[in-house]
Amino acid sequence: MILETRGIGKRFGSVLALREVSMGVAAGEVLCVLGDNGAGKSTLIKILSGVHQHDTGALLVDGEEVRLSSPRDALDRGIATVYQDLAMIPLMSVWRNFFLGSEPRKGLAFDVAKARRVAREELRAMGIDIRDVDQPVGTLSGGERQSVAIARAVHFGARVLILDEPTSALGVKQAGVVLRYIARARDRGLAVVFITHNPHHAHPVGDRFLLLNRGAGMGEYAKADITPQELTALMAGGAELEELAHELRRE
Repeated sequence: MILETRGIGKRFGSVLALREVSMGVAAGEVLCVLGDNGAGKSTLIKILSGVHQHDTGALLVDGEEVRLSSPRDALDRGIATVYQDLAMIPLMSVWRNFFLGSEPRKGLAFDVAKARRVAREELRAMGIDIRDVDQPVGTLSGGERQSVAIARAVHFGARVLILDEPTSALGVKQAGVVLRYIARARDRGLAVVFITHNPHHAHPVGDRFLLLNRGAGMGEYAKADITPQELTALMAGGAELEELAHELRRE
C-alpha cells in the first residue's frame, strides 16, 4: 500500500468527526470512499492531504508511519488532492493554470514557450483533447477543467491522487469524461482515492469501496462482492429506502 490508515480518528471539540477508520490504496488501483453528507468524507480527505492531523490511529505512507504537517508535506510525499473548486483562475489560460505557483523559469524570466509546450504534451499524454492551451480555463466544460487538474497533479509527480467529489456538479456526459480520466490515471500506475456520494459513478471505475456513515467505516468491499444497488442501500439504509418507497407508492 502507498497510503494507508489504521483506526484513524479525529475530534473537533465535542464532535467526533472520524472514528477508527481504516483504509489503504495501492499503485494502479482506485479506492472509492462513499458516504452521504456528514459521513466524514471531507475530514478524511483533509487528514490524507495534510490539512488536519489525526488525533488517534496511524497514517502510513509507503509503510512508514507519518504525521503530515501541511499540504506541502503531503505533496512532497507524492500525495496530491484535487478539490471541488479545482484551485483554478477562470480568466487565466489553460497553460497558466497548469503551472500556477510552479512556473518553469529561464533565468529569472517565466519560460512561456516551455510552459505552453509541456502543458500541451501532458494533456495529450492523458488523452485530453484541449483545442487551445491559450484559451481561458473558464471557457472549458466542468469535465475538461477536472481533467486539466488531474493532468496537472500527474505532471508534478503525484503517486496518490485524491479526488474530492469530482463528478458532483456535472451532467451525465461530463461525469463520464472525468471517470475516463480517473481510469487513465489508474492505468498510469497512480493510486487513486475517489471521494463521492454517487455509487453509480463509483462502481464502474472503482476496484474497492469504503463506506462511511457518521464518521465510522461500515466496511470495505471488492468490486466483485457488491453491486451499485447494494452500495446505495448501504449508504442510505435499506430499511429507510423501503419505507420511503412505501410512502411514495400510489394507492
